[in-house]
Formats: sequence, C-alpha cells, structure tokens
Amino acid sequence: MKIFKLLLSIVLLFMGTVGFAQQFSYKPLNPAFGGDTFNYNWLLSSATSQNKLTAPANERDQRSELQQFGDNLNRQLLSQISRQLLQQQLGGLNFNEEGTFTYGSLNVEIFQSDEGLVINILDTSTGEETQVIVPN
Repeated sequence: MKIFKLLLSIVLLFMGTVGFAQQFSYKPLNPAFGGDTFNYNWLLSSATSQNKLTAPANERDQRSELQQFGDNLNRQLLSQISRQLLQQQLGGLNFNEEGTFTYGSLNVEIFQSDEGLVINILDTSTGEETQVIVPN
C-alpha cells in the first residue's frame, strides 16, 4: 500500500510538471499601434464621450456689435493717423528727416540708422514697444 501511494505521488508529481500551454498573442486595439483600422471610429467616439473639457469661448465672438464697431473705428483712425504720419515724414521720399511724434498714448520716434529707417512705437500707458525697420 505504501508503495502504491509512493508511485501515485511520483506519477502525479511528474504529470504536474508536464504543462499544457498555448502561445500568447497580443494584438493591440489602437490602430496607431498596429491594431485594426476599423477600431478607429470606436476609439474616437469613446474618447469624445469621456472628454469633459470644453474649448474656451473666443472673446471676439462674445462682443456686441457696438463694441466691434468701436474697435473697428479705432483701428481705422490709428491706421489713418499712421498713414498721415508716414506721408508727413516721408513726403517726397525724403528719408533724411527725423523726429518724435506723440498721438494720445503712442510715442513714435523715427530716425535713420545703418540698417535703414527705424520707427520706434512706444505705448506709454502699457510700456509696450514695437520697432519697425525699413531697409534702405
């Protein structure tokens, strides 16, 4: 009886070591990583439905027509002033005249340098400065 139990335990021990296995195979879902291209729409719709973020609203779209009209009028006036300033400064294409001009909070300085005609524009209310160089 003892021998039978010993043989049975040895047989069971060896049978336990003989494993039945299969080869693992991995196929990704995402088409960007080699998955099936038909999964693209499903992944996109799933990601879109889980997205809780919204794009910030554009300030330009939220402005009233009156504010848009005021901004447009402001741009046109500044454009006309700058056109008149350049015409006054460069009248007859004379690049030798230099000067400093003030229009509201804008301080415009025009001078000649080695690079060409330099126009410095300073907004005295915010401290922002822009430089425009017209090459010779």
